[in-house]
Amino acid sequence: MLAVLFPGQASQEVGMGRDVFDASPAARAVFEEADAALADSLAVPLSQLCFEGPEEELRRTEIQQPAILTTSIALLRALEEAVGPLEPAYVGGHSLGEYSALVAAGAIDFSDAVRTVHLRGRAMQEAVAEGRGAMAAVMGVAPETVAEACAQAAEETGGVVTPANYNSPQQTVIAGEAGAVERACEKARELGAKKTVALPVSAPFHCALMAPAAEKLAAELGRLTFSGAKPPIVTNVEAEPNADPARMPELLREQVTAPVRFSDMVACMKGLGVERYLEVGPGRVLSGLIARIERRARRANFSSLAELDEVREFVHGNEA
Repeated sequence: MLAVLFPGQASQEVGMGRDVFDASPAARAVFEEADAALADSLAVPLSQLCFEGPEEELRRTEIQQPAILTTSIALLRALEEAVGPLEPAYVGGHSLGEYSALVAAGAIDFSDAVRTVHLRGRAMQEAVAEGRGAMAAVMGVAPETVAEACAQAAEETGGVVTPANYNSPQQTVIAGEAGAVERACEKARELGAKKTVALPVSAPFHCALMAPAAEKLAAELGRLTFSGAKPPIVTNVEAEPNADPARMPELLREQVTAPVRFSDMVACMKGLGVERYLEVGPGRVLSGLIARIERRARRANFSSLAELDEVREFVHGNEA
């Protein structure tokens, strides 16, 4: 059984998607549709930012989010064009990647998704004044211990700090106010964490400080039309499959302030019978996390045409 997964922020790089744009009519159509969707919002076409940068512009969250979404879907369409339907049993994504999963499952129109994540990125950036928030990765200790460190730091400092990404059993990302995040890292090390790393992010995503962004996003989501997901999407908020379009807007709104339960998502898919995980999109972040969550799982990555033959074998190699 196959699951297809899509990456979130920080997987971008200048030049992403250029090879499939040049080689695949289906991928080219995706980039052209994204350019048209954001023509009134961006001074430069999104495809040009993906292919040429500059890097500092591509890092801006209101650019980064639609850029990664577009590249992921372009790679998906190029792959389908080359190898035929993937027919996964489930799809999912990490944070922003959940929107790519919604598009892949036919639950949301691609142009709507591009415009929505552009707004999502802008709203997330505006929710917290620059320098007020922070995020950090805590490694080498159980998620429960990280949550305890956050609770102690929040009580001591009076600031907001909570787990934001449950990435693997030994890696949890935390987010909140800068002073509280710093204190939580100190507490985590005292409780046995091997390492803490401050992340170079522009805002503290997936915590209570994102509440203003969630409300702005909710208004936009209320204007969209959602359809039943085929296949179901294993969601960030619940780490369970959902195909019901009526629930999608609320799950996406809640996702902005709730932690990404990626480790639980993989465990859920394994429990449902998934044996193979294909990451489609720029970078290899999710493939690396899956290796730490479920070591025996078969996994592959499609981020460029150089991986096409390997992925073709991964998708269809066991068919006889």
